[in-house]
Amino acid sequence: MSTMNISLPETLKSFVDDQVNQRGYGTSSEYVRELIRKDQDRQQLRAMLLAGASSVPTSAADADYFESLRGSVRNAKR
Repeated sequence: MSTMNISLPETLKSFVDDQVNQRGYGTSSEYVRELIRKDQDRQQLRAMLLAGASSVPTSAADADYFESLRGSVRNAKR
């Protein structure tokens, strides 16, 4: 694992320390890693939403569509 040192103003350091204590993180590094992972997930979701929004519409997502999905899942479990 690589190391990265960051500088924080005292107010942000206090905030991080409080989050570590209140939310059960072992270290401030664990807390920061979790924030980075959540940001990565958010960026990935945003990219997927934008890709979906700019894609060509297909058939409607109506009751028949969802029933066919349920059928696919039931068949995959067999």
